[in-house]
Amino acid sequence: MWFEGLPITMSKAFTRETDQDDDGDDGDAGLPPLPAGSKNYITPAGHARLRAELLDLLDNERPRIVDVVHWAAGNGDRSENGDYLYGKKRLREIDRRIRFLTRRLDLAEVADPSVHHGSDQVFFGATVTYVDEADGVERTVTIMGIDEADSAQGQVSWISPIARALLKSREGDVVRLVTPTGPRDIEVLAVSYPAKA
Repeated sequence: MWFEGLPITMSKAFTRETDQDDDGDDGDAGLPPLPAGSKNYITPAGHARLRAELLDLLDNERPRIVDVVHWAAGNGDRSENGDYLYGKKRLREIDRRIRFLTRRLDLAEVADPSVHHGSDQVFFGATVTYVDEADGVERTVTIMGIDEADSAQGQVSWISPIARALLKSREGDVVRLVTPTGPRDIEVLAVSYPAKA
């Protein structure tokens, strides 16, 4: 036969597309998993942000990309059609994020930190100023939900080691924080919560 000895390659058009990329994540963006049997605590503002993102993906972003993919599919050869290939990849990303947001919102337990306004005890949603007794450095963190904490804004997840050490303590308490370099004692200087709306 004339093709004997020629390398056989298969066109991309005949490969099966999967719902997940090679990394296999489901839109978590590197977020830690929820501890087994625990609730997904989140502030009202964090819940509203996640819900708004989900609705935007469903109502705006996904339909727009579906239109682009539909248009690109009508242009012929899909194997070298950048709009089609990028659009399909983007649709998979959007669908993963939608699944992730839907799951997290279904598990969400909205906890309003303003109910503790005026308290000096640390609960979810508290802004805590503490000092590390070893180096004397003063820091302020706000204890937030896993899906909303932003370390660049001084926010920590309620499952982080610092939050777990601080929870239930009061102003003036010294608590032990276990770190990779060994345990450290930290003193709680101030605790505050947002005022009720």
